[in-house]
Amino acid sequence: MRTRIHGARVFDGERTIVATDVMLEDGLIAAVGAGTVGTADVEVDGRGGTLLPGLIDAHTHTFDGSLAEALRYGVTTELDMFCLPRPLARYRRLADHRDDVADLRSAGTVATAPGGHPIQLLAALTGTVLDPSDVTEVDFVTDPARAPAFVQARLDEGADYLKIIIDDGTVHGADLPVMTAVVATALTAAAHDAGLRVVAHAITAAEANIALDAGVDGLAHVWADLSPKAPASRRLAERVRAQGVFVVTTLAYFEAVTARHSGTALCGHPGHYANAAGALRELHRAGVPLLAGSDATPFAPAHGAGLHRELWLLAEAGLGAEEVLASATGVTARHFDLADRGRIVPGRRADLLLVDGDPTRDVSALASLTAVWRRGVRQAR
Repeated sequence: MRTRIHGARVFDGERTIVATDVMLEDGLIAAVGAGTVGTADVEVDGRGGTLLPGLIDAHTHTFDGSLAEALRYGVTTELDMFCLPRPLARYRRLADHRDDVADLRSAGTVATAPGGHPIQLLAALTGTVLDPSDVTEVDFVTDPARAPAFVQARLDEGADYLKIIIDDGTVHGADLPVMTAVVATALTAAAHDAGLRVVAHAITAAEANIALDAGVDGLAHVWADLSPKAPASRRLAERVRAQGVFVVTTLAYFEAVTARHSGTALCGHPGHYANAAGALRELHRAGVPLLAGSDATPFAPAHGAGLHRELWLLAEAGLGAEEVLASATGVTARHFDLADRGRIVPGRRADLLLVDGDPTRDVSALASLTAVWRRGVRQAR
């Protein structure tokens, strides 16, 4: 089956190409531009629209139905940042065998201190979005000598990367057990020895510095405890850039918890969103690679729609439209070594979305989705 998308503006994951043709064949992008000559089984008129790589949400938490919901919004890949082993196996099979759901990569079980974040949330989810039979004892690490065994257990689960939690509960208005710097460093070294990149959950400046000391590859959030104009925020952003660390943005998460739970145990005060947006601006100014992630959950932000909101917030924070689009396509694919997607170039997966309008000038045009393809299969709208 050959599909030609004709005359669309193309954002290829890095830059914009004006009015060209793209040919899809056998689930892949076969040709762009001059190479699209010949017959096609299906012709799609893309004139007046923009063709983009399928969106990649760099921070989600997968639950029943969430992968299908994500795909409806053009999110063709989700990077899950914590999923229990038995549900994860189900979701992997679903993503591998069906094209009407988003694809999935996952950290599997996170590394955290006994009783540390997010263990306090599991009880609230059990019986609602988590089946009690799926909630198994979570593996913990307290001894740095056990770090290699913990990493091997994650590899046995099929983890694509390791996520470590460095969170003392301050931003949640709680007092939580927290991983020690020694254990964080040991886990990072063991993961690197095993060929895994390491992403750290850290939402204060102090926690981010511990993660950077440990040698992580990415931060799963911006920090939310420093005022937007604090000199320490700029210094931290410069350190992140100097170490070559990427940051997953998650402004939609901070917006959601600030709006819904200000003053409760989930978020300490309404300034956290403003602080997070300020940290994002400092990271952008410093030239840190920014990966769009919503921290989508079963509640808020929502899967799919949450990433659209994230991209709008990134534009509001000062990123240019093409930078915003790259943060959810080519940039994330590059930093998570997703070499088969995230770009519109020959040989990549035909994970694509077509929108009516020009999101390279106004990212809100992404709301006008007209078509989504996953592995070259056009989804019913």
